[in-house]
Amino acid sequence: MARRRRVPGQRGRTRGVAESARRGDGGRFAALVATGILLSRIAGLVRQRVLAHYLGLSDAADAFTAAFRIPNFLQNLFGEGVLSASFIPVYARLLAEEDHEEAARVAGAVAALLALTTALLTLGGVWSTPWLIDAIAPGFEGAKRELTIRLVRILFPGAGLLVLSAWCLGVLNSHRRFLLSYTAPVAWNAVIIAALVMFGGRVGSFDLAVAAAWGSVVGSALQLIVQLPTVLRVVGRLRPSLEVASANVRTVLRNFVPVFVGRGVLQISAYVDTLLASLLPGGAVTALMNAQTLYTLPVSLFGMSVSAAELPTMSSARGDESAVAAYLRTRLDRGLSRIAFFVVPSAVAFVALGDILAAALFQTGRFTSADATYVWSIIAGSAIGLLASTLGRLYASTYYALRDTRTPLRFAIVRVVLTTGLGWLCALWLPGFLGINPRWGAAGLTASAGIAGWVEFVLLRATLRQRIGRTGIAPAHLARLWLVAATAAAAALGVQHALELSQPIVRAAIAAGVFGAVYLLGTAALGVGESRALVVRLTPRGW
Repeated sequence: MARRRRVPGQRGRTRGVAESARRGDGGRFAALVATGILLSRIAGLVRQRVLAHYLGLSDAADAFTAAFRIPNFLQNLFGEGVLSASFIPVYARLLAEEDHEEAARVAGAVAALLALTTALLTLGGVWSTPWLIDAIAPGFEGAKRELTIRLVRILFPGAGLLVLSAWCLGVLNSHRRFLLSYTAPVAWNAVIIAALVMFGGRVGSFDLAVAAAWGSVVGSALQLIVQLPTVLRVVGRLRPSLEVASANVRTVLRNFVPVFVGRGVLQISAYVDTLLASLLPGGAVTALMNAQTLYTLPVSLFGMSVSAAELPTMSSARGDESAVAAYLRTRLDRGLSRIAFFVVPSAVAFVALGDILAAALFQTGRFTSADATYVWSIIAGSAIGLLASTLGRLYASTYYALRDTRTPLRFAIVRVVLTTGLGWLCALWLPGFLGINPRWGAAGLTASAGIAGWVEFVLLRATLRQRIGRTGIAPAHLARLWLVAATAAAAALGVQHALELSQPIVRAAIAAGVFGAVYLLGTAALGVGESRALVVRLTPRGW
């Protein structure tokens, strides 16, 4: 057998990666991912607050929101989700085997193929923008439509840069460099915020939206640049090429296709939401975007952090079929428990305290308290499927670690079909049937997506159990989490009523503090392991 060649300076680093995988540092790695995501999400929330301050729920805000999402179709198709499923399992396995030369070859080939493909799609997207707008936001007319077309054409090249940034994330995650990859979007958001502050109040709302779009392009380039030095250092001899002769490159491409289709199906679902929202009264598209900024936070912080940290480790598992299955069951159950501990109270808080949170985040300038209540209704609808959607991410990562990308694809299609049908029913038909204002149909979009998310979750879990054995969270454990979270919400609302505070940020800070303290102490008292571990971390030494 030919001896594998190693890239100089890589052996020690990769041995550390393999040893970390064997030690099972999933919690520490998940904490790093969560920290990075939290910082980037805070930056995103600041961006949305600044947008709300200057644009409110105006036509310019709707145009920017729709335009912001359309080229992101490209980013989400080729970005983190697809690369995590197709590239990381192969690349992480090569690192675990210390085959550094082949790992670098695979990384270079994927980078080159990704750059070429996204460049072509970016050019095609810029050319076909008017038809994209007609297909995705048919409710936009006149100056609003023309502004959206202009913004999309500006934003498309930036989306291509974000795809390459996602390739950097895949490389860094495989080397367990989680913090840098997930904090890099802070740079992107910072440039958009700077553009808004610089031009806000000096130009009209349409021109301000254009300035923010150019800020997004510059920020996309900066997000890529801050990651490249570390990527080049950990990869070693990176040689971008279009060579596909390597069996490992072909494996990445073979896995890429079903995941690409699956992500495409999910993106179609997201754009169906935008399409339906564009048919609702003005402001619905932006309100949906504002709500998504908030309700996707726990999905990213807890679902994505655990899934991203576990995927390279799961992909590095070696041994016979039974040994791998036992290892995956252990890591999956541990990850599910960590996710549920944080997501259950998030869902309860969105229902009970969503108006307080929305007001604290967005109520400023042209964004009113009535707008905050409207966003709350959308957030509350999302709570229905929040736990299922977040747990489903980890189940999908387990399939990817098993080199199975087709099963999640099938169930993603089921989810999208349900989301589309239920979304139309709940957003457009149900308000008229109930005799309420059509604008409240936006809440039906998130509620219907939640129902579809539960169906997908049940299918993922049932099929995976057939392959690796029984997994999941004990119902009694989940019941304790829901009970304590409901008690914490009641305590927070009681304090709010007693104090009668009017300042949104102060109200949110007190409500969140009471809610978090009661939940943490209550779960610790009931013997929940995650809570006790968190209390130990937060308690100063010597107490």
